[in-house]
Amino acid sequence: MEKIELLEAAGETDLELRLASGFCVSLIDINRTRMNKLVKVGSRPRQIAWGMSRICCEQSPGTSSKRYERYQRQPQNVDLPELLPKKKKKPFPVPIKKMLQASRQDKRLARMRIEKPLEPPKNGLLVPELIPVAYEVLDNWKVLIRGLSQLLNVGTVYGCRKCPQVHVGPVGHQIQDCYGTGSQRRNSHHSWVRGSVNDVLIPIESYHQFDPFGWRVKHETRFDYDRIPAIVELCIQAGVELPQYPSRRRTAPVRMIGKKVIDRGGFVDGPKPHRSEDCISLLAELDTFSNQQGQSSMPSNVEELAEKTLKAYLNVQRGVARLMRKYTVKTCGYCSEVHVGPWGHNVKLCGAFKHQWRDGKHGWQDAVVDDVIPPNYVWHVRDPTGPPLRSSLRSFYGKAPAVVELCVQAGAEIPEEYRPMMRADVVIPDSEEARLAA
Repeated sequence: MEKIELLEAAGETDLELRLASGFCVSLIDINRTRMNKLVKVGSRPRQIAWGMSRICCEQSPGTSSKRYERYQRQPQNVDLPELLPKKKKKPFPVPIKKMLQASRQDKRLARMRIEKPLEPPKNGLLVPELIPVAYEVLDNWKVLIRGLSQLLNVGTVYGCRKCPQVHVGPVGHQIQDCYGTGSQRRNSHHSWVRGSVNDVLIPIESYHQFDPFGWRVKHETRFDYDRIPAIVELCIQAGVELPQYPSRRRTAPVRMIGKKVIDRGGFVDGPKPHRSEDCISLLAELDTFSNQQGQSSMPSNVEELAEKTLKAYLNVQRGVARLMRKYTVKTCGYCSEVHVGPWGHNVKLCGAFKHQWRDGKHGWQDAVVDDVIPPNYVWHVRDPTGPPLRSSLRSFYGKAPAVVELCVQAGAEIPEEYRPMMRADVVIPDSEEARLAA
């Protein structure tokens, strides 16, 4: 039962409410003033006095507040990720007001012929403390690709032939959410085929440039540049040295006034790439196309391999997030094209929404981690040996990235950050009980 205590001491009023659950709210009168005013009433003036007080409410930590804070840190379940419409541009990671404010400041400095203050790596120099992070990301990337190619010999991945939907499990699910060609004739059922590493880890490639501040990649010269995974290009620009993909290391910073580069140290053509056996073997470790199902050996300890692969995936995400806080990565707001560098390229290959208005050019904006490493969410199968997932129970199912789902089904523990989305604490009812569930 609630208990209310009214305390009055030293001219200060303190109203304190204590609930039985331990939650406490106090109303404290912290400021009290008295005012006098002369008011004419009838034919004679009279003096009227009144008091004014200011009350503040303070909350003391109790059992309920601690429980709420704990729920905020680790909720039981979260909403599933929404599919972005193809006829809309991606949301900007930086608010438009901040971008306009920075643009006006650059224009103001350029109007006064003042150089734009640039810090590494915006001025072309390396960040020394991020070089070990880049090497760590590249090593974990190799472990991730090698582990996924071996886990595909144990688990099964399916891909729909008509839409980009992917499913991890012994059989394809029966959820009717296919929106591909001919989905009306199939009642929105998927047409499943066996998948590969590229279905689990979506390959995102970028143009490799010897000098990111040099010549921009044009549509006519696009075949003069190699296409490599965007993560590898990000690590190279962050300080990783690969013999087959050299990069220019500056000793003098780049100088800019506004958007114009006034000193870049001249244009330097990169050396011709040499293809040796060592380089080809290294490329096989960095690319997902050369690590397909059936080419890797059967793992001896599946659970250990799943834990190692999942740990490498989480480390790659954290490392890429640290690198992207400093190094610039651009993505198209309409398609999945990614470019690592201070500005995007001029290749006219965008075929997304309203590409005719842009003459096929990409609409560049700042990228986020999910643009470089797409999570590729799939339905979470709690019991791989049970019946397939059905549309009538889809509100009780959770989702997870395809890499996480494949590793969890192979024996790895569910990471804490993905447990709410996978809805591991939600009980899946029978089809007859689903009608009675709230």
